[in-house]
Amino acid sequence: MPEPRSHDMLPTPLPDAVRAALLAPMVDQHCCGVRRDDTTRSGFEQLIGEGGTPAPPGTTHFDTPAGAAIRRWCAPVLGLEPHASATVYLSRRAELGAAEVNRRLLRGAGVSAFLVDTGLDVPALLSPAEMGRLGSAAADEIVRLEQVEQDVAEAGLPAADYAGLLRDELAARAARATALKSVAAHRCGLGFDPSRPSRGSVIAAAGRRLADPKSRLDDPVLVRHLLWAAVDVARERGLPLQFHCGLSGWGLSGGGLSGNGLSGIGVGHLADPALLTGFVRALAPLGVPVVLLHCYPYHRQAAYLAAVFPHVYVDAGPAVAHTAAGSAHVLRELLELAPFHKQMYGSGCHGAAELCFLAALCHRRGLAHVLADRIGEGEWSQADAARIAHMIGSGNARRVYRL
Repeated sequence: MPEPRSHDMLPTPLPDAVRAALLAPMVDQHCCGVRRDDTTRSGFEQLIGEGGTPAPPGTTHFDTPAGAAIRRWCAPVLGLEPHASATVYLSRRAELGAAEVNRRLLRGAGVSAFLVDTGLDVPALLSPAEMGRLGSAAADEIVRLEQVEQDVAEAGLPAADYAGLLRDELAARAARATALKSVAAHRCGLGFDPSRPSRGSVIAAAGRRLADPKSRLDDPVLVRHLLWAAVDVARERGLPLQFHCGLSGWGLSGGGLSGNGLSGIGVGHLADPALLTGFVRALAPLGVPVVLLHCYPYHRQAAYLAAVFPHVYVDAGPAVAHTAAGSAHVLRELLELAPFHKQMYGSGCHGAAELCFLAALCHRRGLAHVLADRIGEGEWSQADAARIAHMIGSGNARRVYRL
C-alpha cells in the first residue's frame, strides 16, 4: 500500500482545478533541518512543543493541537491507525528509526524544494542536501546573518577590521545561498533605528563586542550594521532578506534544540513586524525583497506591510502546524489583506520531521476550507481559487527566489 501523503487528505469537495492546485508540489521557502538521530520521548516532546521545554509534570505535549494532529495524521504515514496513542506512536517511530521516519514524513509533505536555514549550529540536524535527498526534492541554503557574525567575532581580529571581514564573509557565504535571514527580533527587537550606523559607532561597538566574542550578538548598533551589510550583499546578488518575526522561534533565537528555549520568547511585542516599517521603507528604493517569516500572532500586521510595500512578502510559518485543525483561521486572516502574489508557504519546521509534514498538510487543508468558502460565497471563481493556491504554494517563491 502506498504511504499516505499530506496532499491525499483534503477535507472538502473542491473543483478539479482547485484540488489539482492544492495537490501540486510546494516550495517550502523556510525551514530548518530535522534531527537525523533517534530521540527519547522527553526529547521528542520538546521538539514538538512550541516552547521547546518539557511539559509540566503529569502532562504531555501530545495534548496540544500539534500533538493531537501528529497522532491523527502522522501515525498513518508510519503505518499506524489514526489516533494511535502517544506510546504506540513513539514505539513505532523507534522501530522504524530516524532515517526511515524522516524519509516518509519529508517525502509525504509533497514539497518540491526545501530552502533550509542552516543557522542552528546543531550537528544532529540534517543538512540541506540531506533534507533534499530524503524528501526527494531540491534543496538550497538560507544563510543566517547572526551565525556569520558570530564566526567573525570569534576570529580574533581587531575592532578596526571587524566591518571589512564581516562584509567579505557575508559575500562569500551568499555566493552559495538562496536567501539571507536575520533573527534580530530575538536579539534586540525589531524597533531598532532603521538608519545605517556610522563607521565610528561600529568600530566602538565592535571593540565592546570583541571583548567577549562568544556572547550572542545583541548590540543594536552592530545588529543594524549587520543588516545593512546584508542589504548590500543581497542587492548585489539579487537575494531576498528574511526576517524572523512573531513569538515563535525558541530554537531560532539561540537557545538551540537543547537549550532552555526561553531566550526568544521573552521579546514579546518587540517581535511585531510592524516595528520594521521604518527599515522596510528605507529598503524600498533598493529592490531587495523582504520576507516576513512566521509572524504569528502579528500576522495581520505582516499582511498589512505586504499590502503597502511592493517588496514585502509574508508566510504563516509554523503557526499552521501548531494550530493544526485551526490553520484555516490563520490563513483566512492573512488572506483578508495580503496580496495573493505576496504570500508564500513555509513550514518553519525544525527538529521533528512531523512538523514539516503537518505544516504541509495543515496548509493544504486550511487553504482548502478558505477557498471552498470563497467559491461557495461567489467571491472567487474556480479559476481564481486555483491560481491563488498555486501562487501561495509555489509560484510566488519560485519568482522571489529565482528557483
